[in-house]
Amino acid sequence: MIRVLLVDDEAMVRAGVRAILANEPEIEVVAEASGGREGVRLAGSHRPDVALVDIRMPGMNGLDAAAEMRRSAPGTAVVILTTFGEEEYVVRALDGGADGFLLKTGDPRELLLGVRAVAEGGAFLSPRVARRVLNSLDHARSTGRLDARERLAGLTDREREVLALLGSGLSNQEIGARLFLVEGTVKGHVSTILKRLGVRNRVEAAVLAYEAGLVGEGRGRDA
Repeated sequence: MIRVLLVDDEAMVRAGVRAILANEPEIEVVAEASGGREGVRLAGSHRPDVALVDIRMPGMNGLDAAAEMRRSAPGTAVVILTTFGEEEYVVRALDGGADGFLLKTGDPRELLLGVRAVAEGGAFLSPRVARRVLNSLDHARSTGRLDARERLAGLTDREREVLALLGSGLSNQEIGARLFLVEGTVKGHVSTILKRLGVRNRVEAAVLAYEAGLVGEGRGRDA
């Protein structure tokens, strides 16, 4: 069972997200919060697997709430809910170690894919979010698609396969199943990929995979 915390100041948004998740027997919404501080408190008391956090809320905003959750409930994966026009916020959330980004107006299937992916240790980027933030990321400001491809040129064929699936939101276990590798081997590949690409986490690696046009070569899900 994947236990989810909803943190959004808009009751209608919470109701919509809750309705989508309610159709999945393996996902349970264990708590809801209408603000960041309440969300942090509930994350500490409920220890959910996934926290879906609105990026902009009065009082403690989603960025600060997510950062505090990372400290007080490190076992909780944080997915940021965003809208178009908030790329700067997304970049800050990425810097804070968010595990995923979803558009509030996106396809409900992306919500389900994202929750499952981060609950299983993966990272998830709504494709439309990824495209909008690429030019805002540090490595994308001064470089482009060509440079991204050059950075990936140092990877082995197997590492490129792993990165493509990672960029599609698959967890280590799912990547292993797809490539017939044990999970420990996948973890080793991911660690090497992060080091060689000079990125800090799976989400940054996924963004770079998008920028290089790698996602799509090894996609295991429709996103």
